[in-house]
Amino acid sequence: MDERCERILQEILAEEPILEYAFPDPQTIGFSDRIRWVCEHECPRYGTSWSCPPAVGSVQACAARCRAHEGAFIFSTVAEVQDITNLEETLATRMAHEEVTARITERFRREYGKARVLTLSTESCSLCSRCTWPDAPCRHPDKMFPCVESYGIVVSELAEAEGMSFDNGPNVVTWFSLIFFGGEETGASGDTGTAASGRKETAASGR
Repeated sequence: MDERCERILQEILAEEPILEYAFPDPQTIGFSDRIRWVCEHECPRYGTSWSCPPAVGSVQACAARCRAHEGAFIFSTVAEVQDITNLEETLATRMAHEEVTARITERFRREYGKARVLTLSTESCSLCSRCTWPDAPCRHPDKMFPCVESYGIVVSELAEAEGMSFDNGPNVVTWFSLIFFGGEETGASGDTGTAASGRKETAASGR
């Protein structure tokens, strides 16, 4: 871990409500077309938004984009709910995690430069009531983070490989974000050249 990364970590641990974290090697993170199949066949958001496949690009392109970075930082936050099966209640906890993700992203951007930071987070983007896809570019490319699993990364498998808890209790929602940093100036563009977000296989990035 270099000095810049160490400085960011100390700030995060002092100021942000993260549960666990790890620094996986971008070269060893696995990518799977299986998750993309789930997006295409089971999610109504597929093909309707810059925040979802196919706008984020092929799984192969996503993998190349991630592996162009020299480091990665995965972290989790948790929220307690009364009923984990209540999708509305579960998803309502997402925004607090997204706010944490945005603040941590800005820390990495200040240290490494915006073009050398790629943030993957949770669910499909909800910044706009109606997306401009496919007729115009995304309105908020700097604020919209692709979803971890829209890139073909199985977040539960990555968390397990890094010794992180995916299940933290019967009524606890665990959210994950993954930030790639350093390396080439790749940004978050998909095959379309427009920054994008994506969706997940489950209601939360983890449970």
